[in-house]
Amino acid sequence: SSGINAEWPLRRGLSGFYFTQAFITGVKQNYARKYTIPIDTLSFDYDVMSEDIDTSKPPDDGAYVNGLFVDGARWCREKNTFAESTPNVLFDTMPMIWMRPMKKLDIPDAPIYWCPVYKTSERRGVLSTTGHSTNFVIDMRLSSDKPEMHWVLRGLALLCQLDD
Repeated sequence: SSGINAEWPLRRGLSGFYFTQAFITGVKQNYARKYTIPIDTLSFDYDVMSEDIDTSKPPDDGAYVNGLFVDGARWCREKNTFAESTPNVLFDTMPMIWMRPMKKLDIPDAPIYWCPVYKTSERRGVLSTTGHSTNFVIDMRLSSDKPEMHWVLRGLALLCQLDD
């Protein structure tokens, strides 16, 4: 019974899940049940956390996730947005992200890039029996001060794990 009553970890590394989509659905389900909202009306807003934010307590809603790597750009911690890669640096570590479930209609309109998240750098997969790709995880709506096509042409994506 101690496993049932034990607290969940404050931060969850997405790369640690075998079936990441189940975790993502579970976060939405918890929110939907808490506020008695149909789950199909929900989506996520993503807040990239600065390092001075206290994450010693879990968020009221959603989850803190970490363990992601930026490929094709870097995360500028000063401006809290994507920036061009540093020369000779292939990957950047992504700061912790707060996945906040909310009604799709309540998500604020802001300049964003729909950043794909992949389990591996291959960026391809096959459809599993559940209808999900074996490699694609989710599109994260992240802050950008450049047009979306700018990052598409650079192949910007988040990865759950590196090849080496």
